[in-house]
Amino acid sequence: MNVIDLNDQIAVVTGGAQGLGFAIARRLIASGARVSLWDTNAGALAMALDNLGPASSAKTVDITDLAGLQRAHAEVEAELGPVSILVNSAGIAGPNATLEDYDPDEWRRVVEINLNGTFYVNKVVIPAMKARNYGRIVNISSVAGKEGNPNLSAYSAAKAGVIGLTKSLGKELAKYDIAVNAITPATAKTRILDTLTKEFIDYMLVRIPRGRFLEVDEAASMVAWLVSRENSFTTASVFDLSGGRTTY
Repeated sequence: MNVIDLNDQIAVVTGGAQGLGFAIARRLIASGARVSLWDTNAGALAMALDNLGPASSAKTVDITDLAGLQRAHAEVEAELGPVSILVNSAGIAGPNATLEDYDPDEWRRVVEINLNGTFYVNKVVIPAMKARNYGRIVNISSVAGKEGNPNLSAYSAAKAGVIGLTKSLGKELAKYDIAVNAITPATAKTRILDTLTKEFIDYMLVRIPRGRFLEVDEAASMVAWLVSRENSFTTASVFDLSGGRTTY
């Protein structure tokens, strides 16, 4: 593992109790950061803290609850120090359904969590970063946000929105030494696979030239550099993690 210097950095990772978020938190801690995991699953958070050790802490918070996010951020800054790193990893896939059959309530839920939740967390964390003239933000999008996946229209639309949000925000914050970037992972070996049909999993796998799904530690390695001081120039950009599926 390459050494990335994140010493004395305070990071918030949403969706950090499991999956990509947990792997990213583990890598940030290995690089010297202290990490606050934000998740709705208190049981999973407890297990994550046991695994990650004393450099980790947690807040049980819903990323669609703006007031709750404001409280969590204030508590982290009081307990740990200034938050200089934010990774927005919380999200859901939603149901497999054609658009004409898609339940409007499910559509709103998927967009509220994946897109609006990313907006809310950024909105809460950004002012303090601007005041300190420094920050590093990574928003987790998806190859679905580039290409669109059939029977996942809400997820695809929300993740495309995350890309647009990232590009806009990165330009807004560039003069404050706050880098805002996104990654677009292909399907990773996480619990999200449990929510998808075998046919859909096969559909995604056959489109990856590497011939396998993403390993969560591969995503964590890219994020670790993106949130470091070494990433001193690149912002408002999207980094591919699709195994060759989407190269634009």
